[in-house]
Amino acid sequence: MGGDVVGQGSRPGAEREMTDMNFSWKRIGWLWVVFALVMIPDIAGARQIVDMAGRSVTVPDVITKVYGSSPPAMCLIYAMDPAVLAGLNYPIRPDEARFMNPAVAKLPVIGGWFGQGRTPNQETLLRVKPDVMISWLGKFVTDKKTEATARQLGIPVVYIRFDHLSDYVRAFTLMGELLNRTKRAQMLSGYTEHVLKSVRAVVDEIPESQRLSVYYAEGMDGLSTECDQSFHTELIPIAGGINVYRCVPKDAYGMERISLEQVMLYNPEVILAQEKNFTDTVFQDPRWRSIRAVRTRRVYRIPRSPFNWFDRPPSFMRILGVQWLLHCLYPDRYAVDMTSETRKFYKLFLGVDLSDKSLREVLE
Repeated sequence: MGGDVVGQGSRPGAEREMTDMNFSWKRIGWLWVVFALVMIPDIAGARQIVDMAGRSVTVPDVITKVYGSSPPAMCLIYAMDPAVLAGLNYPIRPDEARFMNPAVAKLPVIGGWFGQGRTPNQETLLRVKPDVMISWLGKFVTDKKTEATARQLGIPVVYIRFDHLSDYVRAFTLMGELLNRTKRAQMLSGYTEHVLKSVRAVVDEIPESQRLSVYYAEGMDGLSTECDQSFHTELIPIAGGINVYRCVPKDAYGMERISLEQVMLYNPEVILAQEKNFTDTVFQDPRWRSIRAVRTRRVYRIPRSPFNWFDRPPSFMRILGVQWLLHCLYPDRYAVDMTSETRKFYKLFLGVDLSDKSLREVLE
């Protein structure tokens, strides 16, 4: 009367069915345990790190693959340890590859967030499965976009600021903590801090009235440039120059167009150029020859191998670039041996021993 009760006298096979059910539930239970071990981070194998946004981020204890969501981040990872670079923001050019670890050019191109609506390829990013994403704090990407993508893919995000050259002292230190490479980080941050102090000491001694006016020429025709308040031109004031194009930038990307007539009115004492096409033709153009910097042959093409020394991307190479620029502007005040310093820098930051031929090509 009280319903079906399993026990003596119950229906045939019921006891065996119950045993099978218990075994099945045990199997399901064990499957959930296995699933949890695979899918849930190992708390014992994780740690907390505070990024440059002040956020506490949980990261793996051992990190073997790191994705940089913009070129400055990618370059920073490369300087710390090329072996942990998970992928590229853009294909490596042959002139860059000559001064880089050969394995890096074979990495997948993931893309990234670095202006003009560009975003990473999420399928490639998911396939690469980096342990951590390094993202630029401040300029080209909003926290919401980065964190939404990272959360969707299960990748922790560490924010690092690159806007100012002085940020690299902390950036290298933080990367050392992240990758358990504190000694390497101390070497790079120590070099950076030393350079900034030595440059500042020289520039502080230059009276404002003696500081040189500088025009930053971008593009094949040299008629794109950046405002003096743009982070793209930060090296000019650090090296004691005065950017003639004085304005507030319209956006973070820059490359603002300017007329040759306006450059003539500025009549800069020095021109910094990005493109070889411009420096190859500027001295033959009668219009440009009327400008003081061209007349005195103080037009300098910015070195760019393997990464640009000045801008685009504004990477750690600016630590060498600011020395080069100060030497170009005031060789009597900053009489550094750029061949020796370039060799030292490439060895320390890039792991490259420059031959005499390569050195000439880098500095040409």
